[in-house]
Amino acid sequence: MMRVTSLLLLIVLGLSSCEWGTPAKKDPNGVFRDTLAYAYQTIHERAADCGNKPDSSCTVVKISYPQFKDKRVLNDTIKHKLLNIFMLGEKADTSLNALAANFLKSYTTFKKDDPRTQMFFTLDTYAKVIGQDSALVTLEYGGYTFQGGAHGASFTGFINWDGKTDKNVTLDDIMISGYQPELTKIAEKIFRKDEKLSDTSSLARDYFFKDNKFALNENYSITPLGIRFVYNQYEIKPYAAGQTELILPYSQIKKLMRPQSVASQYIHENAGI
Repeated sequence: MMRVTSLLLLIVLGLSSCEWGTPAKKDPNGVFRDTLAYAYQTIHERAADCGNKPDSSCTVVKISYPQFKDKRVLNDTIKHKLLNIFMLGEKADTSLNALAANFLKSYTTFKKDDPRTQMFFTLDTYAKVIGQDSALVTLEYGGYTFQGGAHGASFTGFINWDGKTDKNVTLDDIMISGYQPELTKIAEKIFRKDEKLSDTSSLARDYFFKDNKFALNENYSITPLGIRFVYNQYEIKPYAAGQTELILPYSQIKKLMRPQSVASQYIHENAGI
C-alpha cells in the first residue's frame, strides 16, 4: 500500500510540474496577453435617506476603475477622465472620493429645496480594461447620471495606452501623414451604408454634423478588428437615438496605417500577412 501511494504521489507531482512549467501562450505574431498588472477599485456611497431601500430606489454613487501596478501616469489619466465625465460645477473635483461626496451633497441640497419629491439621483461611472497585449492597453470609460430633469445622461469614451512609452495613442501615431481626408471618405461610405443612406442623401435633417458634412470624432478605440468610433448621445443624433457606433475594418484602411506602430500587429492578423 505504501509503495502504491508513493507511486501515485510521484505521478501527480510529475504531471503538476509539467503544467507549471508550460510557458505562457503566445500568438503567431508574438503578442502576450495581460502584460500589465491591475486590480479594480470601487467606491460605493449611499445617501443618508436610503435606509433599507435597494440601490435602484435611492441616491447612490458607484465608481469602479482599474488601478495599475507601477503605472502612475496611466492611473492619473483614468481618474482624470472619470472626474470630467459628469462635472458638477465649473471645475472638476480633485479626487474620486470628493466627486462622490459632492454628488451626495448636491442631492441633499436638492431635497432641502423640495423635501416632498420622491426623485432620487444616480451616478454610476466606470473604467474597465477591454483589451490588452504587449503593445497596447485599451480601456473603456463612461457611465450614467441622473440629477433631475427630463432624463439622465450617459457617456462612453476610450483610452488607448502604449504601456512602453506611457502615453495615449492617437490616430496620428498609427497613421501616415495626411491620412485625414481619405480616412473620412472611407468612414463616410461605411456610415452611409450602416445608416441605409445613399451616397447623395443629405445629412441635414436627421444628423447634427457641422455644416451638414460627415466628420469623424476623436472618440475611438483601437481594436484587433479595426478602429471603433462611438458618437455619444446628442453628438450627431437626438437623445432618443442613443449612441452611434462606427467600425473601420483594417482591410479598408490598412494603406493609411504606419507599418511599425502599436496597431500594425492587428493589420497582419486581419490581412493574413
